[in-house]
Amino acid sequence: MTIYAPSGQNTGAAAVVFPGGGYQFLAMDLEGTEVCDWLTSRGITCILLKYRVPDSGPTWKDGYRYYPQVPTALQDAQRTLGLIRARAAEYHIDTDKIGVVGFSAGGHLAAALSTSFAKRAYGAIDAADAVSCRPDFAIIVYPGHLWVHEDEDEGLRDASDLKLRPDIHVGPETPPTFLLHAEDDKVDSVQQSLTYYLALKQAGVGAELHIYSQGGHAFGVRPTRLPIGQWPGLAEQWLKSIGMLRSPQTR
Repeated sequence: MTIYAPSGQNTGAAAVVFPGGGYQFLAMDLEGTEVCDWLTSRGITCILLKYRVPDSGPTWKDGYRYYPQVPTALQDAQRTLGLIRARAAEYHIDTDKIGVVGFSAGGHLAAALSTSFAKRAYGAIDAADAVSCRPDFAIIVYPGHLWVHEDEDEGLRDASDLKLRPDIHVGPETPPTFLLHAEDDKVDSVQQSLTYYLALKQAGVGAELHIYSQGGHAFGVRPTRLPIGQWPGLAEQWLKSIGMLRSPQTR
């Protein structure tokens, strides 16, 4: 993990960033360092996680859906949240303002961590593994691997059946979540975000969903003339609304 200190005032908030890449590679610039530039400019400490790939989470491999016996990406995410929370004072972070930001497969990882924090997916290593790895918030952008029908033929599947895949179990303790998707996304359909949003609402979890008609997939935070390019500002307003960016403090 690489830690980027906030520029200017430190809000005390922190975000662990999970780049996408289909659990085969990591888009470390588009969905990593560039995202950290945005977060740190807003007074948020950014932790860029280079989680293990390939085949470390649900992926499409050799013509079929592959689920690893050992979810190493989730292990890395859990370990990172625990370490950051355990070392919060060292990094000038508030222990109750540590969230995750994930894109594409990294969006799935953010959802997996948001729903699988009660028990580590690995044996304890040190005292940091006794610290909670539950994120305090999640920002999930064009996620994949959430909708139960994603692998079915597009002409045959029921697009209105918004059920989650069995590895994701949303509950009342799932953190508040901001979701963003483009309707014309040809890689991960908008049902991925719709499914997760519906599950969050059914569990009574605070959630905000933004769907745009255009944007495609893998746009990150790069400027665009499309309305979807304004999403970082919406995310910032949402973070303020849930108390993550209140009461700035000087480092």
